[in-house]
Amino acid sequence: MSSAGARLERLPLSGFHAKLLLIGGAGYAFDGLDSAIIAFVLPTLGGLWSIGGAKLGFIGSATYIGFFFGALAAGTIGDRFGRRIVMMWALALFCVASTFSALMTSYPAFLLCRIVAGIGTGAESAIIAPYLTEFVSARYRGAFTATLSGFFSFGFLTAALMGNFLVPMGHDGWRWAVGLTGAPVLLLLWWRRALPESPRWLESAGHWQAAADVVEGIERRLRDRGYNLPQVRQMPPTDAPSTLSIGQRFAALCSPLHRRSLAVSWIAWFCLTFSYYAVFTWMPSFLMARGMTMTHSFSFSIAIYAAQIPGYFSAAAAVELIGRRTTIAVYLLGSVLAAGLLVISHSDGSVVGAAMLLSLFLNGAYAGLYAYTPELFPTTLRATGNGTASAIGRIGAIVSPVLVGVLMPIIGFAGVFALITAVLLVGSTTVLFFGPRTEGLALEALSSQAESH
Repeated sequence: MSSAGARLERLPLSGFHAKLLLIGGAGYAFDGLDSAIIAFVLPTLGGLWSIGGAKLGFIGSATYIGFFFGALAAGTIGDRFGRRIVMMWALALFCVASTFSALMTSYPAFLLCRIVAGIGTGAESAIIAPYLTEFVSARYRGAFTATLSGFFSFGFLTAALMGNFLVPMGHDGWRWAVGLTGAPVLLLLWWRRALPESPRWLESAGHWQAAADVVEGIERRLRDRGYNLPQVRQMPPTDAPSTLSIGQRFAALCSPLHRRSLAVSWIAWFCLTFSYYAVFTWMPSFLMARGMTMTHSFSFSIAIYAAQIPGYFSAAAAVELIGRRTTIAVYLLGSVLAAGLLVISHSDGSVVGAAMLLSLFLNGAYAGLYAYTPELFPTTLRATGNGTASAIGRIGAIVSPVLVGVLMPIIGFAGVFALITAVLLVGSTTVLFFGPRTEGLALEALSSQAESH
């Protein structure tokens, strides 16, 4: 029996969960800050190193090249050796590489640092959602994980503020903006020292007593605060202790049992991430192409990134009200509408308004996807499944900034957004018609449901 799962499923949301949300969310905020700041330094770096087009696109893609390898490694290592150790090392690597990138004086060196920083952010982003999902009962899991992803929006908004005020300050303004993305992470590393390992993972690895100790500690905190905990309910059997090698885990993911979940998650992540970074890596440049000055484009970007906040948190409510699949599909279709409005808009106000709508809907789709993906895989494969989906998504993030840089002079603004629209339609259709239902079910019940199909 899944003792840890049964005990965790009966727990209410509490201060312990709020602490997890804050510390995990802070990691996502720094990830978002690091990803978004590049959009604001691209115009400066283009002039500084006399580069443009594809080379600037490669800078936009560099983080996501590293992200791909970091997400793949984090998933397999997280399932084999635990979630917590991956979170700590990933954050440390990101902090060091991001800070060093601000000191680089040449295009190749800066590119290399961005790739290494991307390995850290990729591992961080891929492991946090599976880790926190395993502490929360089915009653709150979707809204909790979607809210967690909402912290990305604070990182993007902070990047817009830094891009608006720091980058134009002088010759080294871009260095301060990039360097400051890594420095505060040291504080987050200190906070994470006290985080426990996932009890569900501990049981899946055969560490029964350690899992019981973690859950007992959580229960003790709740009782000390006056919570009256209900009896433990019967749960489906937990996964047997896993000794699978990395290769065997990938083989298990590709087996008929998990093939549908894998395909849906890969397509959804690729389509959304391709579209998102095609838009937001180049957003200041898009606005400048519509006749705005660099100063105005950076200022308007603050409003555009701020629209992420209601996008994430409205989707956090929607995933429990209308379900994960419907939420993702609705927000992706909303993104299609917003992209169309952006193409036909001409005045500054209408362009920015359409871009804000696109920001809201794309990030709402992300919130749904972050809640949905960890639920598609059993505990022994959850981090690996989530990591591979995130890594496939980052292929989209690698390809799209470069592709936009190459295609923009050829097919223009309207052509680029027509391509983005087509990709979004593929993603929404895939999730809505082929995605398994996961809401309202304990993680152990989801595993049993998959095995019965």
